[in-house]
Amino acid sequence: MKKLILSALFICFSVIAFGQVLPSFQFGIKGGTNLSKLTTDNTLGSDNRSGYYAGVWARLGAAGIHFQPELYLAGKNSTLTNDAGLENKVRLTSLDVPLLVGTKIGAAGVGLRLNTGPVVSFILDDKQSFGDAAGSVFRGQFKNQSVAWQFGAGFDFGKLGVDLRYETGLSKIGKSGYDDSRLNLFTLGLALRVF
Repeated sequence: MKKLILSALFICFSVIAFGQVLPSFQFGIKGGTNLSKLTTDNTLGSDNRSGYYAGVWARLGAAGIHFQPELYLAGKNSTLTNDAGLENKVRLTSLDVPLLVGTKIGAAGVGLRLNTGPVVSFILDDKQSFGDAAGSVFRGQFKNQSVAWQFGAGFDFGKLGVDLRYETGLSKIGKSGYDDSRLNLFTLGLALRVF
């Protein structure tokens, strides 16, 4: 009887340890809202405005560490104000590619995830609307690509997940007019694991 119990315990611990080493793969969809702000070093001030994001994610992991690439379309909005009080509402549409590394604490489909990594954004469109007096004097140009870094946490419950992240701009997004501007944002999203 003693040998049978010891053998059963050995098999259980072996299966658990082996399961931690084997890679796992997950794929899903996600979407949510963001709160973005353009930061500048010059005389422009910026207000937070909400936007959206939607796309897909994958997660490949082993031994408690995972790699999570994502691809999503994002709308990022901000309002810039100059010293004269003129406003420019900026709406950027981008294709974002986060490449995150993280870990998960928990078991049986329930747990807390911590992620961090770079994000490359490809600007697809920028729309700007001005107050009546601003005209084209206040118009800025934006680069086609920017790099940022994300920090975040998520909570999984079965196939559903909730993510909260902060993204800080590493590269300057502006060209003429907004040369020193960087984009920072918070995101809150829901994820559904398809498999």
